[in-house]
This record gives sequence, structure tokens and C-alpha cells, in this order.
Amino acid sequence: MVLLWIVGGGLLMSAIALVGGLTARLEERTLDRLILPLVALAAGSLIGGALFHLVPAALVATGDLAGAMTWLALGFVSFLVLEQALHFHHCRRPSRRRPLTYLILLGDALHNFIGGLAVAGTFILDVRLGVMTWLAAAAHEVPQELGDFGVLIHGGWPRRSALLWNLASGLTFLVGGLVAYFAARHTDVSALVPFAAGNFLYIGAADLVPEIKEAGETPRSLETLAAFVIGLGALWLLSRLGL
Repeated sequence: MVLLWIVGGGLLMSAIALVGGLTARLEERTLDRLILPLVALAAGSLIGGALFHLVPAALVATGDLAGAMTWLALGFVSFLVLEQALHFHHCRRPSRRRPLTYLILLGDALHNFIGGLAVAGTFILDVRLGVMTWLAAAAHEVPQELGDFGVLIHGGWPRRSALLWNLASGLTFLVGGLVAYFAARHTDVSALVPFAAGNFLYIGAADLVPEIKEAGETPRSLETLAAFVIGLGALWLLSRLGL
């Protein structure tokens, strides 16, 4: 049953890569209007998922505060290292140099593989926790894939190729999930829960919050702040409801 959740979640997460095709149907001004609130919502969801779901679950699962915090720190640092190594920041707008488009795909593939490992670890621990973790991760993927697809197109990629390669990089999420599932047969993978929390905190606080802080004029900044609070509040409410 857990394997079905992991495979289903992996395939759905990979399919989110196809959302980039929506950029072809939206005016650039409309897309610009949508992306920042989506990024803010994702930031709130990721941070809320880490604080209200993953960290408490990690403490229950491991019973070791120091150990759980160590894995959380490793999860945080791993994404910092990944971004530094690839010189690519998710959800930002890189230049239109074509070589950078390959870095985007490589970075996205590695990001999704690590995400698949982490999310699968939460499914193995508790399916409900896995669903909450998957939803928070998916909230981040939508604005990221919209941005990535746009960069590939501006970098000279044909629309069809951009969609297919984005989908291929998304499938590494499923690969990571399967690796975690089969590894769980031979070793304890509960450390992946605080590791996932560290991933979420890094993406939300270090990657996305700086984006929404640049919203500009007051009405726009209030709009993004509201979206952030909604994402954070939704995950808090779900935790209070025991979901």
C-alpha cells in the first residue's frame, strides 16, 4: 500500500512539470501577476509543513532531539550545497544563456531526486504525514515549473522539447521515492523525515522568502504576505486537526 502511495505521488509530482505549458496560453503580464502569490503560498506551505508536521513527527519517530536536529541541519545544508554547486537558484529568473538551461534541468533533477527520497521517507513513517508533505512540496513545484519552462523557452528550446525534458527531470522524484522505499527494507529511513524538514526550511526561507520580499509596492507586498500567511496557516490548521 505504501509503495502505491509513493509511486502515485511520484507520478503526480512528475506530471506537475507539464504545468509549464500554461505559459504558452498566458500573457506575460498575467503570468507575472500569478507567480509571486504562488511563490508566497509555496513558501508558507513549505515552512508550515516543516514546523507543524515534519519536525514533530521526526521527534516522535526518532525519540532523539539531537539526532533529529542533526538530520534537519543536514537537509538544510544539502540544498545550500546543491544550489552553490550548480549556481542556480530555484524560482529565480536566470539569464537567457542557453548553457544555463542545462544547469536548470540538472539542478531540477537532483532537487527532485532528493525530494523524492525525503517525501517517500514520510510516507513510510505515516501515510497521512506523507500526504501533507507531498502537498507542501507540490505547492513549491507549480511556480518553479512555470519559471523553469519559461527560461527554457527563452533559452532557445522548442516548446515540445522543453516540456518533455522538464517531465524527465520531474521523474527523478519517483526514482528517489523508489530508492527510499527499497532501502527501507534493509535500514531505518526515519532520518529522512527531519532531513525533509531541513529541505523544506531551506527552500521556503532561503529561496522563496527573498523572492516575495521583492514584491515592490505596498498592495503587491500585502498580497504576497497574505498568500504566505494562508499557506502557513493552512498547514498549522491541518496539524491542529490531527491531519
